[in-house]
Amino acid sequence: MFEKILIANRGEIALRIHRACREMGIHTVAVHSTADADAMHVRLADESVCIGPPSSKDSYLNMPAILSAATITGADAIHPGVGFLSENADFANMVAEHGLAFIGPDPQHLRVMGDKVAAKATMKEVGVPVVPGSEGAIETDDEAWRVAEEIGYPVLIKAAAGGGGRGMKVAHGRDEMHDALRLARNEARNAFGHDAVYLEKYLGHPRHIEVQILADKHGNVVHLGERDCSLQRRHQKLLEEAPSPALNAEQRAWIGNRAAEAARKMGYHSAGTLEFLYEDGEFFFIEMNTRLQVEHPVTEAITGVDIVREQIRIAAGMPLGMSQDDVHIQGHAVECRINAENPRTFAPSPGVVRDYHAPGGLDVRVDSGLYGGYRIPPYYDSLVAKLIVRGQTRNECLMRLRRALEEFVIEGVDTTIPLHQQLIGEPDFINGNYNIHWLQRYVDALSAE
Repeated sequence: MFEKILIANRGEIALRIHRACREMGIHTVAVHSTADADAMHVRLADESVCIGPPSSKDSYLNMPAILSAATITGADAIHPGVGFLSENADFANMVAEHGLAFIGPDPQHLRVMGDKVAAKATMKEVGVPVVPGSEGAIETDDEAWRVAEEIGYPVLIKAAAGGGGRGMKVAHGRDEMHDALRLARNEARNAFGHDAVYLEKYLGHPRHIEVQILADKHGNVVHLGERDCSLQRRHQKLLEEAPSPALNAEQRAWIGNRAAEAARKMGYHSAGTLEFLYEDGEFFFIEMNTRLQVEHPVTEAITGVDIVREQIRIAAGMPLGMSQDDVHIQGHAVECRINAENPRTFAPSPGVVRDYHAPGGLDVRVDSGLYGGYRIPPYYDSLVAKLIVRGQTRNECLMRLRRALEEFVIEGVDTTIPLHQQLIGEPDFINGNYNIHWLQRYVDALSAE
């Protein structure tokens, strides 16, 4: 087992990783920008190293600085967390070349799954259903029109190296294709460095279902059930729940086993998440996240499995601590992402947290690095806390969530807590009657009031 792990991330996820390490008896090194010198994970880590100024490209994306910090502190391994370098194959290679363990999958899997076209082709090879679309990147407008006619309008144009909704456009007919392709390619080039795009059939009312898997280096793979991540605004998740209110036990087992078998056939190891669109009883693969997910706590809440701990054990060459028969889903869990944003306009709201009080009680968990007097910097993602609540039933979970949101105090900055309070009282949400378009329509209606 590792003796010292460098955490190459920030915020609540860095604190989450630190806690798992300390519970395993592993020392931690926090790296931070000058803007994060007072962050909670920096305060709690055994050692900390400043790796640059506030800009991410000069700090959390600065590979030489991170590797230098690992070398001078004598770290055995690097945990990349989420975002930043967590799915960067070149970084994973560099970590290995420096004699360190990368707590994640092999670079080859990072590279293949990071290319959405290659990922889709790989999944087709291992028998996972995919959304109908182009076989690869679209080279010309004529090719796009041909593929669109074959699969039928509307179609979704997506960046091959995309994520977070960037480089993604919908065309409802041939007359919209030219402008949609141009806009998607421009966004892809600006966001990811190249303009390759591909086409998929646009589904009208799907849910976003993702399956959490764990795979070790000895061929053992398990799935931990699914999460429903359909509540999204501009392709950004706001609330997740597990298990999905849309699936029954048979569907849950089918897609879970299919995801686990795909990982096994790929020779994948580490934590990973296969994401699907689900519509009219059918699942369609869209992408695989080869890292820890922001929403992993809802799965931990209903399975009792510490996913970060298992990630670390796998990277150290240890076998999984469970078989599929040992995985039992119990109860229901919801995660609310609390962002430092105006709850109506979604404008970022950095600043000083004057007062902070986290809710508590049975089956209530808060992952956050906030504290009274902490200054939320303006340079990074606005996620500042995650509220995770579990109940024996979905109804009990929602009642507990309502109470926990009432207790949650973050003063000095705007947050999305009021939006969550409204959202969980909506009949469609209470009844589980929503899809990936529902939240965007809901917040658009609020803005229009």
